[in-house]
Amino acid sequence: MLVLAASLVLAPSAFANFLTPKSGGSPNADQIASLYKIILYIAAVVFVLVEGALVYSVYKFRARRSRVAAQIHGNTRLEIGWTVAAALILVVLTVVTFVKLPSIINPPNTSANGLLSASLGKPSPPNGNKVTICVQGRQFIWRYVYGAECDNNAFSAKLPYSYQTMYAPTNTTVVLVIQAQDVIHDWWVPSLGGKVDAVPGYTTYTWFKSPHRAIFHGQCAQLCGRNHAAMTALVNVMDPAAYQAKLSQLSTGIAAANSQVTQLRSILSQNGNLPPTGNP
Repeated sequence: MLVLAASLVLAPSAFANFLTPKSGGSPNADQIASLYKIILYIAAVVFVLVEGALVYSVYKFRARRSRVAAQIHGNTRLEIGWTVAAALILVVLTVVTFVKLPSIINPPNTSANGLLSASLGKPSPPNGNKVTICVQGRQFIWRYVYGAECDNNAFSAKLPYSYQTMYAPTNTTVVLVIQAQDVIHDWWVPSLGGKVDAVPGYTTYTWFKSPHRAIFHGQCAQLCGRNHAAMTALVNVMDPAAYQAKLSQLSTGIAAANSQVTQLRSILSQNGNLPPTGNP
């Protein structure tokens, strides 16, 4: 029984992303994970050296009855050495961070086998080919609207939308326009990048580009009310052809539902159970 428990605990998957952030779903997530690991490894080396020196000093210079500890007021070379070393570490971390930042912030071009759709907005890949999806946070669910006009003309353009699950094409730069309709939320799908706040009255942006079909799990990362824990998110990345077919399916379903509502409203109005449209 003990051997079985140890094999489960020590299995590679048991500690997957235990100390490091998730990655693999998008280049920006990979760069964030890479930067995190570099800082983690440097910090681990510093920790081992400092704690090792501390343990050695405690043992080497421990109090003894027959000896009196030497009174040392300072070591100029040692103090200059560790000050310079700390400064060099900070310089290295700063340089590595600024080298990594552009690949985290700036989206790449859509691949040749991706969905080559152009739209306006920020951020934008160099060639402008991208797909825009609006992420709208509300208590306690995410709503996704698909199309370049999703943030200012979604209703008039009759754009397709979905709840809970976002659909996205593979090998395509997907720009997310993130908004909130009530309180502050936080869009976070770890495998696709970092957290992005959704603030009422403001618009924030992020992006991802997934190289393969997959379903990624996420969560609202900002306490937004009593059902905050239920505000989960799914991103279903599919082939470009399947993605376009899914959007057509969503549009057809929404149009059918709107038609049924219009017919029902007409019947209720004719029977006197509903005031005419436009009346209070």
